[in-house]
Amino acid sequence: MTKKEKFNQVAVRLGAKYPSPQTELHYKTPFQLLIATLLAAQCTDKRVNIATEPLFKKYPDAKRMSKLSLDEVKDYIKSINFFNNKAKFIFETCKILVEKYNGVVPETLAELTALPGIGRKTAHVVMSNAFGEPVMAVDTHVFRVSNRIGLAKADNVREVERQLMKYLKSEIVSDFHHYLILHGRYTCKALSPKCEECELTDLCNYYKHLVK
Repeated sequence: MTKKEKFNQVAVRLGAKYPSPQTELHYKTPFQLLIATLLAAQCTDKRVNIATEPLFKKYPDAKRMSKLSLDEVKDYIKSINFFNNKAKFIFETCKILVEKYNGVVPETLAELTALPGIGRKTAHVVMSNAFGEPVMAVDTHVFRVSNRIGLAKADNVREVERQLMKYLKSEIVSDFHHYLILHGRYTCKALSPKCEECELTDLCNYYKHLVK
């Protein structure tokens, strides 16, 4: 099987399992997605959604959230991992969005990654989900699943991103990103992958190694 054929099979099989894939973070605007994705680093989407529900209800945009003090931001997100640093990033980012962009989230990678606490992965999540850009956000699930299956072979996220994008048409990038996340979250788990439930075992390098 060629690499192109493997990508196609993964897309077909996971596409059948997840016909309308999307982020599990709750948001209504690009700004809310930006904040939720920032909070989701090393934290579950479920916990982030619990924290952001009251925050977004009362402070749904950058202009209103910028009125919060740093301590007030911390109080809203104190259940989130590394909330002290994340609160500082949110506090500073809101100020910049209001002062430099009139409260509007910028759409380019350079502008997004210039915001405090916003790395390439977070920027790509926003660009893909909020603005429809064909970019691949490589998180821990995408990184792990790509290497296990054999869609990529690399020890750093930028190289995994490059190898994935080499074989993906722009119109499928966003869905494929979610396929890998959902597969990694619910089936191809880090510590206890559910290979017995997986529809990709015949394609998977990791599984072939297990059954040798």
